[in-house]
Amino acid sequence: MSTPVLVINSGSSSLKYQVVDADDGGALAVGLVERIGGSGHGRLTHTVDGEKHRSDVAVPDHAAAMAAMADAFEQHGPDLAAAGLVAVGHRVVQGGARFGHSVRVDEAALEIIEELSALAPLHNPANAAGIRVAMDTFPDLPHVAVFDTAFHLTMPEVAHTYAIDRQVAADHRIRRYGFHGTSHAYVSRQAAELLGKPLEETNVIVLHLGNGASACAVRAGVSVDTSMGLTPLEGLVMGTRSGDIDPAVVFHLARTAGMDIDAIDDLLNKRSGVLGLSGSQDMRDLVDAVEAGDADAQLALEVYCYRVRKYVGSYLAVLGRVDAIVFTAGIGENADEVRELSLRGLESLGIEVDGEANRARSKEPRDIATAASRVRVLVIPTNEELEIARDAVRVTGS
Repeated sequence: MSTPVLVINSGSSSLKYQVVDADDGGALAVGLVERIGGSGHGRLTHTVDGEKHRSDVAVPDHAAAMAAMADAFEQHGPDLAAAGLVAVGHRVVQGGARFGHSVRVDEAALEIIEELSALAPLHNPANAAGIRVAMDTFPDLPHVAVFDTAFHLTMPEVAHTYAIDRQVAADHRIRRYGFHGTSHAYVSRQAAELLGKPLEETNVIVLHLGNGASACAVRAGVSVDTSMGLTPLEGLVMGTRSGDIDPAVVFHLARTAGMDIDAIDDLLNKRSGVLGLSGSQDMRDLVDAVEAGDADAQLALEVYCYRVRKYVGSYLAVLGRVDAIVFTAGIGENADEVRELSLRGLESLGIEVDGEANRARSKEPRDIATAASRVRVLVIPTNEELEIARDAVRVTGS
């Protein structure tokens, strides 16, 4: 049986797409349209049956990007008309407190997504634009919005509340929302399967470590705390984001450096993190620089992993009992140095990494803890597109 879903992630300057079989997780085609709205030509990469097809395309807006995507399917396959698509699933970054689950898109849902743009000004407008264009392109298919924040709306009030004036928080919808929810949801279920335990009896700490990074405490399949907050800036050190920082740094820079809000925003979101400390935001380059004896790179790696270790410790306290620490996403799945350094010194807490197992390369879900470790240490590849596809099937009853 095959249940293909077209999964779309519409960003401000890019359009990612994938045709995913919601039953077996296979990808029938994967594509990316880049440089939407740029002054020059955009770039389309369409991969099917392992073969990449690249072309320059004119993409002044998302409608043109969607047309380029449809043309790529027509030229290189698979034939969408014959593929039997059952739905279109859309990634939406911010669902606020309005969406605690995925929803079938109608005009009312779209208006709420657009209304929430104040909470995600770089993402929600582009997400909504992509959905509108896709609904015009595929008018006979149901469209489903899957929200990054939805998984975290289960957090208790004590975890999502910031200690600021209650009325100000209410007026401006200030609270912890968290992100990477589709990844945390998918990986926590996969972890329970790998452990051979029912999801409702499994407690895990998921570390989604990519250019953006977040930690999540998951009790019985439910998010009870996460490191990202009102925006993706809070929490772990990331590729270009600072993560946790004293809020007074903003006031200090305004007063002493004469920086305005936009400049400080740019600093903390685009020129900080690993990039700000070392000059490179790619973890592979950072590790190479460490091996070459670069002191700045060494400090950046240690700061990155120290922050991860702090969150692991705090979520051990939150959960009380933890069955596994789970690494996922590009860095979490591939950087054995980060996994080892992040959990170093936690043996007294029952966390022991097997060095040989950790260094072994594999694309499969695996356990890299020692036999004696009370807490298992898992590496599980994430699959947000499959999670979106399955949610789309669930919501539409396809």
